[in-house]
Amino acid sequence: MRRATIRTEHDRPDVVAAALEPDNTDEMSTRVDGDAVVTTIERETTGGLRTTVDDYVTNVAVADRLTHDT
Repeated sequence: MRRATIRTEHDRPDVVAAALEPDNTDEMSTRVDGDAVVTTIERETTGGLRTTVDDYVTNVAVADRLTHDT
């Protein structure tokens, strides 16, 4: 099993985490830790992990940007 934990800081981490949650698969968990969103992703293969992390980074960037636009 391959695992990555991604921690990103946000002005409104609760809103970002809530926006990300619907896209999480069973192998992903997201939580708020202070001003950060912490997501752990597990995949069987390195390639699968890389693809999921890439998708997640795009999603978190969009979610963060939307919290500043509203």
